[in-house]
Amino acid sequence: LATVAFLILMLGVAVWTAGRRLTPDRSWWLALWPIALSVLPVVSLLLLTGLVPLKGIVLIPVTGIFIGGALTATVLSGRRALDELGLRHGEYEAGLALGLSDRDARMEIARPAASDALLPGLDQTRTVGLVTLPGAFVGMLLGGASPTAAGAVQLFVLVALMAIQAVAVACTVELVARGHLHRPKDGRR
Repeated sequence: LATVAFLILMLGVAVWTAGRRLTPDRSWWLALWPIALSVLPVVSLLLLTGLVPLKGIVLIPVTGIFIGGALTATVLSGRRALDELGLRHGEYEAGLALGLSDRDARMEIARPAASDALLPGLDQTRTVGLVTLPGAFVGMLLGGASPTAAGAVQLFVLVALMAIQAVAVACTVELVARGHLHRPKDGRR
């Protein structure tokens, strides 16, 4: 029960942090969806397959890595999408004038900009072991695991993290495109 409470606290802090980085208005809580919808399926699958045991000592750090990745992807994609919509408002209006729906006109502006949010994760995955030694790998080695076992776990974590970040970016861009996640009209950041 304490593990579940701590995981909920972690999720709440991530949502609050991401939401407040995106917008100062009441729509900040919508950051829950990209983070939760990307992390919960992966953690559930890990638990169901037995790859991660239902023990706090394992579940908390693994889930924390995933929540952190979703938080980063949500903030980067949301900020870039909202910034681009503010800067390229004329293009958005031109899309409306051409007959695009409100969502589609916003999506044309937001999607390419938000895709940049995946670059940090892609770069980390591409350079792992050469430039960086990730925490899961080092932690397992220090805990006495073999390099092969540590590498296998780290590979799985990186693949899962990329999937989580892709889903978080897609959800965030959709919220921006639908106008649910927005900034106040007075331009406050």
